[in-house]
Amino acid sequence: MSFSTAGAATPAEARVDLSAIRDNVRLLAGRAGGAEMMAVVKADAYGHGLVPVANACLEAGAARLGTAFVREALALRDAGITAPVMSWLITPGEPLDAALLADVDLSAGAPWVVDEIVAAAGRTGRTARVHLKIDTGISRGGATVADWPSLVEHALAARATGAVDIVGIWSHLACADIPGHPSIEAQLAAFDEALAVADKAGVPSDAVRHIANSAATVTLPQARYDMVRPGIAIYGLSPVPELGDFGLRPAMTLTARLASVKRVAPGTGVSYGHLYVTDRQTTLGLVPLGYADGILRNGTNRAEVLAAGRRRRIVGRVCMDQFVVDLGDDAAESGDEVILFGPGGHGEPTCQEWADSLGTITHEIVTRIGSRVPRVHTDGR
Repeated sequence: MSFSTAGAATPAEARVDLSAIRDNVRLLAGRAGGAEMMAVVKADAYGHGLVPVANACLEAGAARLGTAFVREALALRDAGITAPVMSWLITPGEPLDAALLADVDLSAGAPWVVDEIVAAAGRTGRTARVHLKIDTGISRGGATVADWPSLVEHALAARATGAVDIVGIWSHLACADIPGHPSIEAQLAAFDEALAVADKAGVPSDAVRHIANSAATVTLPQARYDMVRPGIAIYGLSPVPELGDFGLRPAMTLTARLASVKRVAPGTGVSYGHLYVTDRQTTLGLVPLGYADGILRNGTNRAEVLAAGRRRRIVGRVCMDQFVVDLGDDAAESGDEVILFGPGGHGEPTCQEWADSLGTITHEIVTRIGSRVPRVHTDGR
């Protein structure tokens, strides 16, 4: 026997405005100075919903999509998306055969990755499209400057067998979101040197060059090269908050419905540990979201929501499935909407305010929202 929940109200939902996504993509394209755009949709499109967001980005003019893992790219293909897709975080044993059969571009930052791609090409009879990665200073993936020439030679040898095409050269910036940081120019100089090494070695001149993330797309014209790879900015969240919002529109509004409302006496302890104690008779509202849904536990007595027409601070410990707000003497009922964050147009906190109050970045706020919270995609057009 199966039981359907179709039509049932949900205790919380993350509403994603796809028109905002499209507007942001168009705005970023205007800031890209003619460079091609790869829309980064890894991590379930930063928590916004992989397939609907990917389609919105392509509708707005993004030429390619970027994912961290092959399985994310394969999910796009399974959904019928045929646009170019690149995956860059390759570990031993990844499903590279499936990637090649699905025409997914792959990144290689070490000779062993090239070898695994070559083996997959042999098994599938497909020529792999490979982007070579140079570590210009972030010290994550990619060949170091010292190892770069040998990686290029290894890839060119594979190319000579017909197993791979070298279609891109790329890197990633460590501090593009810190205006004026000296590492920015150092990394761009290292990237230019790597491109010169590749060119001299015989890498095809049409290999797309890319290093710019969201912050670089909007603040560093010299970093745009052939293609930019915005991520967080697509979702309307500023990559450099101290410089403003750049005209971006936040796409997500996180809401819940009050699960209970009750009057309590002065001196009432609230939630685990009684970290909040009422100082008067007041009304407490229970919000059915917790750290299992991505509401950070350190939001206790810190983060704010919009409830009963006003900003309210979370009071007492954030629990696994719920937290409490103090509504004072304002009228509220079970089922009333609470807005945790949104674009800010109705007095609700923004995602940036949540990030600031919790000592983190907006990326973490939106990507932590769990699978129990349905994504509801709307279109403001």
